[in-house]
Amino acid sequence: MNLNETQKAAVTAWIADGLKLSEIQNRLGKEHSLSLTYIEVRFLVDDLKLVPKDPPAPPVVEPKASLAPAAAPATATPPSEPVPDVPADAGAAPSGAAPAGGSVKLTVDKVTRTGTLVSGEVTFSDGMKAVWYLDQAGRLGVVADQKGYKPSPADVQQFQLALESEMAKLGY
Repeated sequence: MNLNETQKAAVTAWIADGLKLSEIQNRLGKEHSLSLTYIEVRFLVDDLKLVPKDPPAPPVVEPKASLAPAAAPATATPPSEPVPDVPADAGAAPSGAAPAGGSVKLTVDKVTRTGTLVSGEVTFSDGMKAVWYLDQAGRLGVVADQKGYKPSPADVQQFQLALESEMAKLGY
């Protein structure tokens, strides 16, 4: 590609400004009436011994040491099929999987709910009950009896520990 000195200076300035090769390609077409393919612009920049700038790296946010690990959200997208209404005692096997001294009670359904791999019920420390499930995509969902209910962070942590323990017992 034969460029005059003005065009070479323009390309050099654009690289210094941090323009991408596609942006240089467009500007050469608009400002200098040069129709180049992307690969031709790559070769041109290489022939001029220019190196495009890398985009700036996103700032690294250091986690605060005083914060506990973030708990997973207590609710997730429900499975594609609605979870059927099942009485609290139908098919649930109490497992006693609450951590020592914990007040979160977890049960695993003997008969898995439609659209889930595994499901069950949980009673949080404040007495609120919810249905939990793990769907085919590996998403954990918790659907409380009371709309908009959110358990305390301590209850969420106890629920996660109890669920992890039960999943290990079941071979997951």
